[in-house]
Amino acid sequence: MLPTPGNTLRNQLGRNVLLPFMGVYDVFSASIAAQYFNGLFLSGFSFAASFYGLPDIGFICWSDLVAFTQRVRTILPTHMLVVDIDDGFGDSEIACHVASLMETVGASAIIMEDQKRPRRCGHLPGKQLLELPDYLEKLSRVVATRQDLVIIARTDATDPEDRLQRVQAFADCGADVVLVEALPNLDLVRQLKDTVKCPIMINQIAGGKSPCWSFSDLENVGISLANYSTPCLFASQTSIQQTLEQLKKDDGRLPDPSGNQASLQSCTELLSENLKRRDYH
Repeated sequence: MLPTPGNTLRNQLGRNVLLPFMGVYDVFSASIAAQYFNGLFLSGFSFAASFYGLPDIGFICWSDLVAFTQRVRTILPTHMLVVDIDDGFGDSEIACHVASLMETVGASAIIMEDQKRPRRCGHLPGKQLLELPDYLEKLSRVVATRQDLVIIARTDATDPEDRLQRVQAFADCGADVVLVEALPNLDLVRQLKDTVKCPIMINQIAGGKSPCWSFSDLENVGISLANYSTPCLFASQTSIQQTLEQLKKDDGRLPDPSGNQASLQSCTELLSENLKRRDYH
């Protein structure tokens, strides 16, 4: 019997090396990222931008996110997928339902945060937190509901004492991994390592509140997982803007598809790899 996506990730966590997860915004970007990394992060920020054209402030519908996860899993049957489910999209009943669906469609792990609604991107101001007992009640029910799905409990707390109290409570509640959002320095990671025994995840986003650290930086302080929310989204924004600006300047002439320029052939080759993984032919 093949290992489940959740157990595949658990086995990787046991190796005590940094696991990077590259943020993707649709199935096409996932196809590209999968060529370079075995871990993909289905980022709430990126999905809100791609699917709705809106900022990451609570517009995502859980059914859309489940469908997105299923589409990615369909073309990438062996990659590890971490999915951002915000606060679970409501009360404990809804959070458990979403967690169960995510496990059914092939998520390896989910990240569930302790923000109140209306929520905000973790690196933007204006966040409000759930009372700790309210979040723990939701977290404990999600933990009890899952089968093998890895549960990553995220706090957006900024007060150092509150932050430490929350991650300790998350670990005691059964979270497999804890994530503290928007950490300003790695010294705080060392404090977290002394507080909790479970693995620690950190989030990297260009222009966010956390500095941009290297894989080595994160591994040296004992980070187990790192999710990169927006590299694909931001790269596509830059590339699309530059390409269309150049097309306008060149009187509508398309660029010569040489060098690193994508073409009909290279794009078709990329998409054909997805067919091979699914063994359609």
